[in-house]
Amino acid sequence: MLSLPPFAPENLFARTQSRLQIPTDVLFTRLTALRPGNTLTETDITLRAKFVNLESRLLYLQFGPSVLADCPLCNAEDPRSYLYYAIPALLASHLINLVILSVATSGLLIGHEGSKWRTPAVLVSASVAAIDVYLVSSYNYQANSRATRLVDLDMFFWTARLYRLVTFALMNSAFAALLYLSSTNRAFASPPGPAERVEAVTRQLMMTKSKLNALGIVKNTAIRDEELRDRIQSYWRHEGRLMREVMEEKEVIDGVNDALGNRINIASITNDAEVYATNILPQQEQPAMEPVPIG
Repeated sequence: MLSLPPFAPENLFARTQSRLQIPTDVLFTRLTALRPGNTLTETDITLRAKFVNLESRLLYLQFGPSVLADCPLCNAEDPRSYLYYAIPALLASHLINLVILSVATSGLLIGHEGSKWRTPAVLVSASVAAIDVYLVSSYNYQANSRATRLVDLDMFFWTARLYRLVTFALMNSAFAALLYLSSTNRAFASPPGPAERVEAVTRQLMMTKSKLNALGIVKNTAIRDEELRDRIQSYWRHEGRLMREVMEEKEVIDGVNDALGNRINIASITNDAEVYATNILPQQEQPAMEPVPIG
């Protein structure tokens, strides 16, 4: 949103449709007619006092209105002084964006899957900031001195501001996509380490043991209670009688015979049951046989 023209700092030359070499009085007369109540602001008055030479106007196009109007120690004879004053504000925007990325990649907020992008976010942000400072410091502001028309002017400050904000938007969108893909394991998924796997298996075994202990307590309680024990025995007697009656029906007998004869491999099922029983039950070690003496 900040990259849209209504939110950008005002450009006096674009606002008044004036060329760079326009006389100062004419420039600010046009600006006065555009101001509410035909009254200049304090910034306008400060800029009017500094627009007495071409060098100040060129620096205005490089660093923007706030630097030229607010810097108390800068002067056109030392252009680098404006650069030194502009760098903190320039880096502040990068620092704010870095704080946003740091919060977005915080392990406390999104977990380990997102925190691994914090180092790349810092490196990319530092690289973008270094490139931005280099472009601003190495810009040849004197090139605008040869422009005789408004359309020929290179509005460097406003163009650089637009590209800077668009870069922030693209960079944040890219990291947002990476965070989404990694947090949902759609990409960049990494298997858990050995310690995490051991911890997960141990936790699962403890849960299973707790359930078995609870089942043992319930079963022990049911067996020790005379009323519950009678109800259990009654249930199984009824169940056995019911199953015997079902198994004596002709349709059931025919279905069981057909299954045993054509569809079920009894030998395979028996072998699987033996293997399962062998694996699940503890094996008893056979005592070593002592040698029998001869003679």
